[in-house]
Amino acid sequence: MKLSVLMPVYNEEQGVESILRRVHAVPIDKEIVVVDDCSTDATARILGSIDLPNLRVLRHEVNRGKGAAIRTAMAAATGDAIIIQDADLEYSPEEYPQLLAPIQEGRANVVYGVRDLSGQRLTTRWGNRFLTALTNLLYGTRLHDMETCYKVLPRTVALQLELESNRFDMEPEITAKLARMGQRIVEVPISYAPRVAKKLSPWRDGWPALAALWRYRHWSPPA
Repeated sequence: MKLSVLMPVYNEEQGVESILRRVHAVPIDKEIVVVDDCSTDATARILGSIDLPNLRVLRHEVNRGKGAAIRTAMAAATGDAIIIQDADLEYSPEEYPQLLAPIQEGRANVVYGVRDLSGQRLTTRWGNRFLTALTNLLYGTRLHDMETCYKVLPRTVALQLELESNRFDMEPEITAKLARMGQRIVEVPISYAPRVAKKLSPWRDGWPALAALWRYRHWSPPA
């Protein structure tokens, strides 16, 4: 099984080379599709200097948001399955094999990595818990971490989602549509090292996430 690692990047000059080399070192069949969302720091220069096999770097000429970057990467992916990888060193790509295992063993079609959120700021932690609880209420799921970045699913299923969101409301959109498709989501514990400075704001991005959960509750997959 070939894994497409989709990596949206915006102003990550401090960690982007490190995370790319860690992803490259994972001993699985994979490609890395990076979308630089019009970074204004040294990210573009660093990406241009990294020579790794199976790495493709795309660039947005204007900043469009994480969700838009994921859509661009998804359209360019060629693997059997996809995973979203943030470039901020919060997640551990070394755990790809355990996330892929339920799919490879035929026990699941979709796998989410579940974080221990105890290290997050209180507002962020309770916001994540509220959004997950609301997802379970609206969609009949039994998730523990809807907002996790590590979502693994077949590329064919991902393309059927016809994603629309441009920012962090991409996460609830993916989950809502998977639930509406009847996809069973298996959860696997993962390690997580939250950073203090984040681009996501519980106040600015929480409302669009709520709106996405409400908007897609009657969505139906394309025929």
